[in-house]
Formats: sequence, structure tokens, C-alpha cells
Amino acid sequence: MHLNHDSNAPASPNISFDDFLKVDIRVGTIVSANLFPEAKKPAYQLVIDFGETIGKKKSSAQITTQYSLDELVGRQVAAVVNFPPRQIGKFMSEVLTLGFPNENGEVILFAPDKAVPNGARLF
Repeated sequence: MHLNHDSNAPASPNISFDDFLKVDIRVGTIVSANLFPEAKKPAYQLVIDFGETIGKKKSSAQITTQYSLDELVGRQVAAVVNFPPRQIGKFMSEVLTLGFPNENGEVILFAPDKAVPNGARLF
């Protein structure tokens, strides 16, 4: 599936509210961030804590141009937690960390503007 990152692209076709509820988007706190030198495109390996029920999950994120490793730890982010895990090289990415492209197409992380409990679900 290819997503259109163009800010001028028309909205996607309508879906039902039940379809929206199938996508489980949660907030978590990044507890570790490391370089991912084996990735085809520059990326970090993140470990994100989604609270007691979901726990800590791994994610590969192509955010190296906008974020340093030091500024990621402790930051809250949003992620889809119910996609199947995806093998990226030797790394198993368990969640899809969410962001929006800036004017250069580089990912800017999506997060709440105030702290919320880890594991809180987007609605």
C-alpha cells in the first residue's frame, strides 16, 4: 500500500466509524533510541512503553533528519499497535510510529501536546 504524502492530495474515500475503530492508535513514551545502521534508509530503532497492558514495543522510524537520539528518550509518541510485526533487516518492528511529512517530506512525529497516560487510545 502506497500512501500519498502530498498535502494537496484529496481526502481518502469515506470509511465507517467501525472501520476507524479497527485501527488501534495508542500513545507511549520512548524509553530507548538507537541507530539502525542496517536499514536501507536512515532510521532509528525505538523501544516505546505503552503501559502495563500493551507493554514495551519496538519500532523502526525514519526520523534521523529531524530528531537526535538524545531528544527522543522520554518523548511521547503515537503509534498503531495492532498491525502485524514487520521484519526490517534483522530488526522486528512491532508498531508503526506515526508522523506527518514536513515541507521537505521528512517525518515529524505525532504526539499529544500535553502528557497523557501511556497506553491511552486515540478516539
